[in-house]
This record gives sequence, structure tokens and C-alpha cells, in this order.
Amino acid sequence: MNSAPDPAATVDTPAPAAAPPARPVPRFALVAGEASGDQLGAGLIRELRQRHPHALFAGVGGDAMRAAGLDAWHDASELAVMGLSEVLSHLPRLLMLRAALRRRILAWRPDAFIGIDAPDFNLGLERMLRLRGVRTVHYVSPSVWAWRRGRARSIGRSADRVLCLFPMEPEIYAGYGVDARFVGHPMADAMPLDPDRRAARARLDVARDATVLAVLPGSRLGEIGRLAEVFLEAAALVAAEVPGLLVLVPAADARCAEALRARIAASPLRGAGVRLLDGQAREAMVAADAVLLASGTATLEGMLAKRPMVVGYRVARATSILVRALGLLKIERYALPNVLAGEELVPELMQERCTAPDLAAAVLGWLRDPRAVAALEPRFRQIHATLRRDASARAADVVEALVARR
Repeated sequence: MNSAPDPAATVDTPAPAAAPPARPVPRFALVAGEASGDQLGAGLIRELRQRHPHALFAGVGGDAMRAAGLDAWHDASELAVMGLSEVLSHLPRLLMLRAALRRRILAWRPDAFIGIDAPDFNLGLERMLRLRGVRTVHYVSPSVWAWRRGRARSIGRSADRVLCLFPMEPEIYAGYGVDARFVGHPMADAMPLDPDRRAARARLDVARDATVLAVLPGSRLGEIGRLAEVFLEAAALVAAEVPGLLVLVPAADARCAEALRARIAASPLRGAGVRLLDGQAREAMVAADAVLLASGTATLEGMLAKRPMVVGYRVARATSILVRALGLLKIERYALPNVLAGEELVPELMQERCTAPDLAAAVLGWLRDPRAVAALEPRFRQIHATLRRDASARAADVVEALVARR
């Protein structure tokens, strides 16, 4: 006797739905050429890794980028050459390195390439990669607001996006049809809006009631050679007017320390009243009552430390004449606090004006005018807040949006 058929046996059972294709693991190639770029790259890697835990990062970086997860094919130090003679002697090696990197990056097939600062090396690499279909980002705009604005057009031929640290830069690029984004400055993110001067003095073993002048003639040997003597002479003139003045002189590295030690020994400051520091430039600036420093990134750090400063700088006279004759320099203000404010908040003494008596007089102006110092601090705080944008997160936003367009 046949039993009734099982209804379940006569109904086609649907096949299980196919699993969605695995999402490709994103790949990012990065190249940074010095310590500041290494820090920027590390912050960007950490931010992208939070969003894409399995992402791969490879290229050129230093200890900070390695710690953040970079597979370093080369160390950042291989790109860190300074000065015309040094660059020329290393040029064949650098060109070979760039060609090898181009081949390896193309074979690795990243979703995006991020060149961090080092424009002489990275912009050429970015252009080669972009021509082969790789999305490219240049992180840290060269100073187009100061030198040869027309460079913005050629930078746009290398990079799909330019990440700018300063708010006045994107408008310049827009004039040349280049997509540039202001992401903020990581140094502004890292430094507090209200620095703790008492704590900085405690860390440096400086008395609370001491009058302190921080002197920073530069972080490179060439700058020290041009500026240390006149800066130290100026500090000696200030010390003659301010009994008990303590002069702090931070050295960027061992070579700079050796050069500065020799300059101090030959200066009127030799002996008591001056201390050579192993690094600690930021601590020295926060602890100081006034800062005498070379034009450059240090002026931004001094502003973020909320300290009154005097900015000096000299280049070779022939260089100065040539730059102005060719119309390469497009600004009248050099110090970043003044550039960002659009007015002269702090004295700038350049070239012929960079003399010991004039520098000393400007420093004494701050030390003798507490009201001027009190009026300066909120201006610096306002600029600080403008630059404080969580730069690594904003940079990651731009990179992600660019990759999503593929």
C-alpha cells in the first residue's frame, strides 16, 4: 500500500542566498620625508585605521608611521637631505629611489597615494602615479601664499587633492582650478588653547618668578651660522637691562647643540644666565616671558604657546636681491602669526634690520609692556582656535571621499 506523498518532498527548496562579495581591503601608499611629515602620516594612518581596521599601509616613513601601522619599504631619513650641495650629491640616488617606488606602488595597486610634504620628491612621484590612474593626495601645501603662486597650477597636475594646513591657501589654488581643502594644523590640535606656564617652568627647573627669554636661532646648521651670533648678542643686550635674566637656548639635535655651544662660549652671554637645552623648544617657549626666534614654523609654535615674540631672519644678500628682482616673493609679512592675522602682531626684523640692537629693543618692548602682552594673547588664542580642526580626521575625510569616487 502506497503512502501519501510528502508535500515537503514535492516543493523545491530555494537555494541559500549567495554571500555578498567580500569587500576589498583598502590600500594606502604614503611617502613622508622628515620628522614633521612622519608625525602627520602617523596621525592620518591612525584615523584611517579606525575607519578601516583591516586597511593596509605601505611606503616611506619613520618611527611614528611604523608604530601606526605602516609597512615601511624605506625609512624617511633616506629623503631628508638639505642644502643645494647635499641635494645635488644625492640626486642620482633620489631619482633611482623615486623610480623604484613608482614601480612598486603601481604593482601594489593602492586605492590612493598620499605624498606628505617633501614637495621636491613627492610632487614628481604623484604626477607619474596620477598619469597611471592612481588617485593622489598632497598633504601640506608648499607656501604658495609666499613664493610663486603659479606653482599651484603645476601642483594641481600632480595631485587630485591638496590638503592645506592654513585657511588662506585653498582660495589661491581655486584660482588655478585646483581642488584644495583646509584641514587645520596638527600642531594646533596638539597644543592646548591655554598653555600651562607654571608646569613648563617646573619641568625645566626654572623659578616661577624668573624673567626668561627663549632664543631659537633655527633648527638647521645654516640658520645657526647666520643667526646665532646676532641673536646671542641681542640677548646679552637684554640681559644688561634685565638683572637676573635667564636665557634658554633649545638645540634641535646633537649637531645643532655643538654649534650653539660654540657660539654661546664666544658670545657676551658666556657663563651664568644661559642654558643650552636638549630639544624642549616647546617647553622653553611656553615657559618664557618673551621669545626671540628665526622666521619659520617655530613662529607658529610660539604663537600657539601664546608668547610675545620677536622674529628675525637673514639670507645671503645676493639671494635676497635675486628673489626680489625676479618677483618670486609675494608677501611683505613673513612670520606666520602676522600672515595669519593679516597684520603685524609681532615685530619682524629681516635682513638689514636684523641687528642685535634692534632685536634687543624689540624684546625689551615686550618685557616692559605687560599690557601689550595681555592684548596679544587673545589674538593668538583666536588664531589657534581657527587652526584647531582635528586635522587628521579632516584629512582622512578627504582621502575617503576621493577613494569612494572610484
